[in-house]
Amino acid sequence: MVISENLAYRIDAPQGVTFKFENGLLTVKGPKGELKRFFLDDKVKMRQEGNTLFIECELPRKREVALAGTWNAHIRNMMKGVTDGYEYRLKIVYAHFPIKVNVKGKEIIIENFLGEKRPRRAEIFGDCKVEVKNDIVIVTGINIEEVGQTAANIERATRIKDYDPRVFQDGIYIISKGD
Repeated sequence: MVISENLAYRIDAPQGVTFKFENGLLTVKGPKGELKRFFLDDKVKMRQEGNTLFIECELPRKREVALAGTWNAHIRNMMKGVTDGYEYRLKIVYAHFPIKVNVKGKEIIIENFLGEKRPRRAEIFGDCKVEVKNDIVIVTGINIEEVGQTAANIERATRIKDYDPRVFQDGIYIISKGD
């Protein structure tokens, strides 16, 4: 099924952001840092003209249209990350046992969760920064995938099994995905 003769996305770099595309590797530099990602496919092509990227596909099928749209979204997320960054906020919720959360290196240590003797651990993914302020955990970074995965790791570390979730609502939960 042919959708159109030619599919193309045009992405212009905002103020302060530069692109470099060579051999399938896209490097996006901005005021907050630098992100790199590979974009390789046989049918969907990307090219750079100055500070503008073009994602092109001749005679696209559904798969190529979807892939081109995904690449477009990834590149826009990279541009937003190097200019503004990403921030997720999580709330520490407990009823009986006060939860103690610390950051040590590339790991988050969750102590006294439901009165457990052994601490639970969550991995900090990539170059994210995690900060604990009272009952709020703030995860920041320039890569949306790393920030989201780190927040998910923290939330998953406090998942409760074999208890009624309506009664035992203790845990650390994502409350906002701010940009």
